Amino acid sequence: MYAVIDDRGRQYQAAPGDRITLDRLDSEVGATVEAGVLLIADGAQVEVGAPHVAGKKAVLKVLSHTRGKKGIAGTFKRRKDSRRRIGFRHDHTVVEVVSVG
Repeated sequence: MYAVIDDRGRQYQAAPGDRITLDRLDSEVGATVEAGVLLIADGAQVEVGAPHVAGKKAVLKVLSHTRGKKGIAGTFKRRKDSRRRIGFRHDHTVVEVVSVG
């Protein structure tokens, strides 16, 4: 059994016990968060919502807050002291899917 869940405009395929990396949530570590369910598939039976499946929620447990891989951007002009490098790291939250439905 798996489901497609919706988190602030992004969709993730999830099954109970899976760990998913989401954009940073404002929840404490150990807290539970609910997400909307767009689709539930259980074997040959598939239930699709419009846009969400009525009465179904995914329960997620916050495991940790992490940061992504560093991305580096830069500018270069052929003049003295005109080189600039900028780094960026995206904030993530790792969650575990407790239950779906």
